[in-house]
Amino acid sequence: MSDAERVANITQRLKEGVGTDSGLGNTLKFDFQGKGIIYVDGKSAPNTVSNEDKPADCTIKVSIDDFEQIAAGKMDGTTAFMMGKLKVEGNMAVAMKLGPLLNRK
Repeated sequence: MSDAERVANITQRLKEGVGTDSGLGNTLKFDFQGKGIIYVDGKSAPNTVSNEDKPADCTIKVSIDDFEQIAAGKMDGTTAFMMGKLKVEGNMAVAMKLGPLLNRK
């Protein structure tokens, strides 16, 4: 699967997880290190998820591989952060709200 297809799949999963009211209350950007962007607008009503590269309250820089491992529960997000595999810029509290959004079925 190409990186573009992987980003499209992650975008769709996040759209389902975020829904119309995620409770996030902030904007969040995933930067897959040159392989794609996912922007979550938790301030808008309804909430939206897109692939726009816009300023966000919190930006998480992570590889697609590591993101997929975290989302699948195979890697702990805190451990990934401590190991430098995941970098957070901006409001760290927004990143802390992510767990439930990634794990919704």
